[in-house]
Amino acid sequence: MTTAKHGWWYDQLFTNWKKFEVGYVSVLLLLQLAVYLVVPDSIIGMISGVGGVLCLVYGMKGRKISFIFGLIQCLAMTYVAWISHAYGSFAMDIIYVISQPIGWVMWGHDEATRGFSPQVRRWIFLGAFVAWGIGWVVLAALNGQLPYFDSINFVVSLIAQVLYILKFKENWSLWIVVNVANVIYWSILTGQLLMGSSTVGSLGANLSQVALQVALLFNAVYANRVWARGEADNEGGAGQA
Repeated sequence: MTTAKHGWWYDQLFTNWKKFEVGYVSVLLLLQLAVYLVVPDSIIGMISGVGGVLCLVYGMKGRKISFIFGLIQCLAMTYVAWISHAYGSFAMDIIYVISQPIGWVMWGHDEATRGFSPQVRRWIFLGAFVAWGIGWVVLAALNGQLPYFDSINFVVSLIAQVLYILKFKENWSLWIVVNVANVIYWSILTGQLLMGSSTVGSLGANLSQVALQVALLFNAVYANRVWARGEADNEGGAGQA
């Protein structure tokens, strides 16, 4: 019996998914659409949310197509961060835009995930903590909103993104920290708009980011497990029977 062969796009998008993964991805995408339907004042925020979910979900699978969705998400998020005066996020999103084609090339050269030794891992996490403190001081001097949280999104995200591009498993541990901080950060900004204590940004855009960060936090926890088991190697089995 001959096995049907599909193209690269089909293999990347649709092959080798577990039922649990299909279920939770559907829930995360519906969450983004629900936020937009409740507060439909930011189509850009909704695009950022959907693009972000797809980027990290396909990243969890170790698939190169994640960088296409990542580019869409980063371009949209750059605008959202700017209107919200989230300068750390804005700076990081510019870096994310640049990093997407770099990641595309890098993942084409090496399909296996890798990990650090325990000692190196401790030094990386310590370095991320020190960088967070420095970023806090810098962003506070620029009068950014909630610089102690925004610094995590700025400097820790940068370290996590570099590790992600190089396919080091430890990137997901740092993303968990970033996503927890961002859930709190965007929730506070949303609360300030609802209470009228701030007029910066858009309620719909902020809510979309809360929903996105909740989705990314869940995905990062799951991806940490998937990469540790080697299930993201070789494009996560894309195209395999």
